[in-house]
Amino acid sequence: MPYRVLFVCMGNICRSPIAEAVARTLAQQQGLGRALDFDSAGTHGHYHAGEAPDPRARRVAARRGYDLSRLRARAVIDADFERFDRILVMDEANLAALRRQCPAVNRGKLGLFLNYATGLGISEVPDPYYGAESGFERVIDLCELAVRGLLADLASRRDGC
Repeated sequence: MPYRVLFVCMGNICRSPIAEAVARTLAQQQGLGRALDFDSAGTHGHYHAGEAPDPRARRVAARRGYDLSRLRARAVIDADFERFDRILVMDEANLAALRRQCPAVNRGKLGLFLNYATGLGISEVPDPYYGAESGFERVIDLCELAVRGLLADLASRRDGC
């Protein structure tokens, strides 16, 4: 079975779908596509359930070679805490929301996504929703750094087993 990673933000239309697309693409490029499975969801995903990612996210991602066209927003559901091996969150507020929802036995799966991007000096992926398209560019930059760290971590764990 593949190792499953869920990326989470608030509405699942900006940060987490970008992280999902970046992770899927970079994993494929590294030959890890079959060993890993990625998804995204939102703590408030019901606000945008079934919607495509924000048009700015889709435009910026497409320019950088990431395809968000098939992704649709959804809310985190209780089954996600069991189904996924890691649940990586974009910021502290959404991490706190998940800690309240997550059964105690699965809380060890939760973490901040940017913990995989060392040396940044920041721990949260900023929400670009109310800003300019440049904010979406910054999100992709951060996601690329964190995904590279995540993939290196997962590869080292596989090699050590």
